[in-house]
Amino acid sequence: MLWSGWGDPAKARDLPEEIHRLLRDLLGVRAPAEPAATLESVRLPPVALSPRLLTALSDVVGTANVDTSHEARVRHTRGKSTPDLLRMRAGDGTAAPDAVVLPGGHDEVAALLRLCSAERVAVIPFGGGTSVVGGLTSPATGFAGVVCLDLARMDRLTGVDTESMIATFEPGVRAPEAERLLAAHGLTLGHFPQSYEYATLGGFAAARSSGQASAGYGRFDDMVAGLTLATPAGTLDLGRAPKSAAGPDLRQLVLGSEGAFGVITSLRLRVRRLPAARAHEGWRLPDFRSGAAALRALAQAGALPAVLRLSDETETMIGLARPDAIGGGGTGCLLIAGHETPASGPAAADEARRAEIASVLTGLGAVPLGEEPGESWARGRFDAPYLRDSLLAAGATVETLETAGFWSGLPRLYDAVRLALLGALGTPLVMCHISHVYETGASLYFTVVIAQDGDPVAQWERAKRAANEAIVTAGGTISHHHGVGRDHRDAHAAEVGPLGTAILRAVKAQVDPEGILNPGALVLP
Repeated sequence: MLWSGWGDPAKARDLPEEIHRLLRDLLGVRAPAEPAATLESVRLPPVALSPRLLTALSDVVGTANVDTSHEARVRHTRGKSTPDLLRMRAGDGTAAPDAVVLPGGHDEVAALLRLCSAERVAVIPFGGGTSVVGGLTSPATGFAGVVCLDLARMDRLTGVDTESMIATFEPGVRAPEAERLLAAHGLTLGHFPQSYEYATLGGFAAARSSGQASAGYGRFDDMVAGLTLATPAGTLDLGRAPKSAAGPDLRQLVLGSEGAFGVITSLRLRVRRLPAARAHEGWRLPDFRSGAAALRALAQAGALPAVLRLSDETETMIGLARPDAIGGGGTGCLLIAGHETPASGPAAADEARRAEIASVLTGLGAVPLGEEPGESWARGRFDAPYLRDSLLAAGATVETLETAGFWSGLPRLYDAVRLALLGALGTPLVMCHISHVYETGASLYFTVVIAQDGDPVAQWERAKRAANEAIVTAGGTISHHHGVGRDHRDAHAAEVGPLGTAILRAVKAQVDPEGILNPGALVLP
């Protein structure tokens, strides 16, 4: 992955001249005064780990799997949020780990955690490096050093139980490889978030990821039947049956824990049969409120396609829902529905479901647009991060934030976040879509574009604080699927309250008594 941006550098895209003109005329965007740093010019602190500790790490995983090189440290510095990338493009590598360590299995992870706990070495678990909430920032002080625990070597499918429809994976398997391995058995996870190309299965679980086909497959935490967690205090092996009444479900303490409680070393995941075909179509709704009402009607009728997504008026006009046709989105609000044809079973059932969905939508004033808008979205659904890189290079700050709420409070939540962003930034371009729906509510995913000022990191941090406060006040959750990290930690504490925060601290003290695991993420000690 590109160290200072997203994804494959060969897939970087140039902005069309009409987009440059739109940025200049609408937002006052001008090219940055300074060129972006090169990898070699990124400023890193000296390696703090002593030769004795580096030798001890090598004794666990082998010398070849402990890397203190400049390039390895840069590539494992921070995640992929816009503030992360702005700092890296400025050559600021102050949050770099001292060493990158690659364990080969559960026993090595457990041994590393025991060693690091005894020596007070901080450990930052690392999957695909795609965190956008400050989940991969090394602590500045208080430890003998910082190790980035890269799980890339733990990348196997270790078992498939087709009778129970459970597949067992190591945590470092990237999502496309997981789909390739499962396809050989005629199976799929059906989990396709925007980070799909680079994120890992362990990262999906640790951050409670939600994919673009969540309407059909559910969130990733719904797929986790069991898992194994290595901690400095020992090992947890959780999930013995589909459902259990044997006390609270401890899996829920691990899902969403973002490496603060331990390192996931194995996942037992629910899988499904590969569909025979996938198709996407577009619908136009007159406005966002009526579009949200249509999504609610579908969810509460149980008539959900695999993919269901609604762009507001601004996102539709700009065309962000269709990055391969950006600038030509049209008017009203664009709804994308993705349908899947089962590999087995009566075709009539699939046709009846599609007819029911169409009936609900047309009854609420939706106009069918055919498959072209939907297929355009499907072709470009992983392109937005590349577009973000191009906009950053052009001098625009582009960032996203997301939340979720109940249907009755969703309009208030939408207005509150928009007003907070406008108040903090002046004249930004603010777009929003709904892409995860439930009987009781839905998510809101905002994209913000503004001309960079003299300190674009501080500029966005002001806006983010305002948006977080608006979310908490309006009764939304601080994150539907990005996680907490460090960026949302204070707002998360406000959301769960003092007692909830104390419970999380008590869990961390039990499994990580020295506080070495991802210090500062999720909850302060």
